Amino acid sequence: MDIKAVETTQWDWSGDALAIGLFEGAVAVTGNLASLNDKLDGTIAELIAETEFTGGVGSSAVTRVGGKSPIRKIILVGLGKEEDFKLNGIRNSTATIARIAKAERVKTLGIGLPVSGDGALSAHAIAEGLLLTLHLDNRFKSEIEDKGDCLETVELLGLGNQDTAIQTATAIASGVILARELVNAPANAVTPTTLAETARDLAFNYGLELTILEKEDCEKLGMGSYLGVSQASDLPPKFIHLTYKPKGTPRRKVAIVGKGVTFDSGGLNLKVSKGIETMKMDMGGAGATLGAAKAIGQLKPDVEVHFISAAAENMVSGKAMHPGDILTASNGKTIEVNNTDAEGRLTLADALVFAEKLEVDAIIDLATLTGACVIALGEEIGGLWSTDDSLARELQEAAELGGEKFWQMPLEEKYFEGLKSPIADMKNTGPRYAGSITAALFLKQFVESTPWAHLDIAGPVWADKEGGVNNIGATGYPVRTLVNWIVG
Repeated sequence: MDIKAVETTQWDWSGDALAIGLFEGAVAVTGNLASLNDKLDGTIAELIAETEFTGGVGSSAVTRVGGKSPIRKIILVGLGKEEDFKLNGIRNSTATIARIAKAERVKTLGIGLPVSGDGALSAHAIAEGLLLTLHLDNRFKSEIEDKGDCLETVELLGLGNQDTAIQTATAIASGVILARELVNAPANAVTPTTLAETARDLAFNYGLELTILEKEDCEKLGMGSYLGVSQASDLPPKFIHLTYKPKGTPRRKVAIVGKGVTFDSGGLNLKVSKGIETMKMDMGGAGATLGAAKAIGQLKPDVEVHFISAAAENMVSGKAMHPGDILTASNGKTIEVNNTDAEGRLTLADALVFAEKLEVDAIIDLATLTGACVIALGEEIGGLWSTDDSLARELQEAAELGGEKFWQMPLEEKYFEGLKSPIADMKNTGPRYAGSITAALFLKQFVESTPWAHLDIAGPVWADKEGGVNNIGATGYPVRTLVNWIVG
């Protein structure tokens, strides 16, 4: 699919289908819209009347244009109220257009949407919306239905030359798609070893540096917390450290640490039915980390970035860690394991210690960490905890730019009382209440002084129904936020 921005306006464009956005309450066929309506023999006015189209957010209408019109079909998309229209409205409106164009077997598409922010941001949002909405992961199907015509050319009307913005959006979308495909894949396809192989491919393709720490290397570094999780699996753990270094002196150095539990059985605290079958997605943090690495490898910002994941399986065997075991992390802190199903934080603990030793300016960890966060914030909003208010603001701004949502949660130090152990420095889980907060407080014990933020992505990493740019399955969340934050 060739996406390009052009000077041509929607009033002068010709091709298979023209998609235009109309604000709620502003669907009167006047001015330029009236001129276009006349050009199309009254089709727009007729479509608005017949479908009672009002421009409400997410609404749409489509019809063929008769006669010898230079446009075969017209697509109307509702933008909602003009005062509420933001950049993500462009992205989501594009998603609606993309699905209609696919269903209508459109080959050449013109998109005329109002600008939000500036032309570059709008072109970026439209390109992202197209690429992410039209991505389908059919790798594991033996037969794929051939629906014939597919979208070949898309012109973003009235935006002029926006090649850089479209290229940036394409790079970020490729990272989101990598994350989606890693999380979608079953646990017999994505293992700690294949995650390491993916990192190796990224290093080769984009000139990144790669170090894989094997079990023996991790033992020498004292990573008892991480290795405790992996010890029941027949598959070896792989500690992945992928590094992007810019030419010249970097403006700053940062670390992204993603939870990489490729399957979580719960260990001896075995997960029950209706929970265990989806645990292939418990490496969503690692998937997004590698997706961000793919995008950064193409964008090449002036920031040094360390992408880290302590990949492992949490399985059940005679070698499994027991409830009540005490593990020693690489910073010397001891952990009483009172729940083997709270394993992600154990892998992250040693990964955070490793990241801080790199002397970076900031550390972001991301993990499908707690069901408590999903209870608190639902399936579309991630939780954000941070020791640094400036860092938290930067992440919120990056998320808004990318159309992803985070809500900052408190690091309530008093709640750490619930993690105290009579026989170790801490337990790995606290009381039932405030479970996402105590999980963040646990992780905080493994970052001494570096500005740090924790992102709990358990809800938004997966979609049970399509919406916006997401189809059913893995969403690639929050690659867009990470890349926007890194690039700054």
